[in-house]
Amino acid sequence: MTSHRVAALPILDRVLTRLRLAVFLRDHLPREDSRSRVPTATAILILLKNLLISREPLYGVGEWASRYLPELLGLTPTQLPSLNDDRVGRCLDRLFDADIPSLTLAVVTHAVREFAVDLDELHNDSTIVTLHGDYETADRERTLRGKLRLAVTHGHNTDHRPDLKQLLYILTVSRDGAVPVHFRVESGNATDDRSHSDTWKILGELTGRRDFLYVADCKLATAENMAHLHHNGGRFLTILPRTRGEDAAFRESLREGPARWKPLHDKLDDQGELIDRYRIHEPEAITAEGYRLVWYSSVRKAELDALTRHKRIERATTALTELRAKLTSPRTRYRDHAKVALAVEAILRDSEAEGFLIVAIEVKTTETYRQERRGRRGPDTRYVRVEATRFDLSWRIDHDRLAREARCDGVFPLVSNVTTMSALDLLLAYKQQPRIEKRFSQLKTDFVVAPVFLKEVSRIQALLCVYFLALLTESLLERELRRAMARDGIESLPLYPEGRACRRPTARRVMDLFEDVQHHELASEAQTAVVYRTELTRLQRQILRLLAMPKAYSG
Repeated sequence: MTSHRVAALPILDRVLTRLRLAVFLRDHLPREDSRSRVPTATAILILLKNLLISREPLYGVGEWASRYLPELLGLTPTQLPSLNDDRVGRCLDRLFDADIPSLTLAVVTHAVREFAVDLDELHNDSTIVTLHGDYETADRERTLRGKLRLAVTHGHNTDHRPDLKQLLYILTVSRDGAVPVHFRVESGNATDDRSHSDTWKILGELTGRRDFLYVADCKLATAENMAHLHHNGGRFLTILPRTRGEDAAFRESLREGPARWKPLHDKLDDQGELIDRYRIHEPEAITAEGYRLVWYSSVRKAELDALTRHKRIERATTALTELRAKLTSPRTRYRDHAKVALAVEAILRDSEAEGFLIVAIEVKTTETYRQERRGRRGPDTRYVRVEATRFDLSWRIDHDRLAREARCDGVFPLVSNVTTMSALDLLLAYKQQPRIEKRFSQLKTDFVVAPVFLKEVSRIQALLCVYFLALLTESLLERELRRAMARDGIESLPLYPEGRACRRPTARRVMDLFEDVQHHELASEAQTAVVYRTELTRLQRQILRLLAMPKAYSG
């Protein structure tokens, strides 16, 4: 008897078939080498399914595939031995040699039509892919086989690992289901504020129009970016950075006196409990460039701002206490007032508590006497007075400054060139931005994008394209399931441990549910083979019906 795993492969095959991903790969990949036993498109699809189901490292893809039913992977039993790490690496080389932007644009364009994804509102953001290793020969960009090979180098690392090199991963998703519609990879020292114009142009090709709402973080709010989108018929929404003069002026006005706030929106959870309460400042303002500037106030953000400020002060007082202990030590190295002042300044700066603590450096002079000469003391012994300067610290919280700063808690400004949307609509649109963070979380936790066990940067770039296709597949799967639940009036599914209700099922939960489905084949020389397959549970059959694939496991 032979046994193979089936897992969620039939479900993924239905989604990938609707995406026509195999067709697009064959059309865009370089001509196949006649000596290849496993076609490049097939190997890339196997790698994609591995990422979605098991996330085995590249060197283990062949062993992973041997545990599954070969036909579900598009293979024959004789092809399995050829699916090794070397073959997977060469397939990534061929994917790098393809026109990846054209490939992903074709796939997404078809996906938008096939799954009826609404592209009226698109959200853009970036994250860091941190790499472990020296990558000494990849510290600058260069052309490789006619394609740009990016530079793996140091940059602003949002993973808080400035010692490691990185690449910049830029992603755009739709508001409708947070479906990834575009990605690009930049060198590790690139800044995403320079990527928005090119990204917006490609999104225009995808949507076939320019009037979609483009939502991004504060890196979009440069005069150059906003002018480019505005003068070319684009619609944008972003948050004004703290470095802008309009931000400083408004916050200073809040510190000086009360402002006019109007209730706008109450955010409730699924149980009807209040999560947050928003207000809007009246009247609206404009930026220096003439764009619409709307100030909001959030109760939840105000609580977080106050907590953050408290932690900063607490961190500063802890560091000052430690410095004070060093100053009073007999072996202190702080013998100079300027050195002590620099240490205090560094503590306040690093703790971001400048202005909240008033620190005084106290100078204390102590007198001691010692013998003028060495030897036994006697009636004629002469003594010399020695003065020693020591320092001490005292500090207090500036409560007046603290109260003035508290008036700014919870406020944030949104800037847009759209005048036809209400202030509430702008707020609700921007509050969809965390959905792209969910995709980044999937990339780094579900798919474990790092560490990357590849030395050649071109292969890493190709692998990041496969990760994008995996995100696209996963998002479409969970979007289809959630839409079906809404259509049938199903509030939740018992997908959590112990059968607890899950209101927003993810693709990860669905694939884990089908993990134990297996295929067994009992064969003998005299009789026809008998096939057994794990009997599906009631919940599994319900999910298949919701996904409109009730016979996916019947073959």
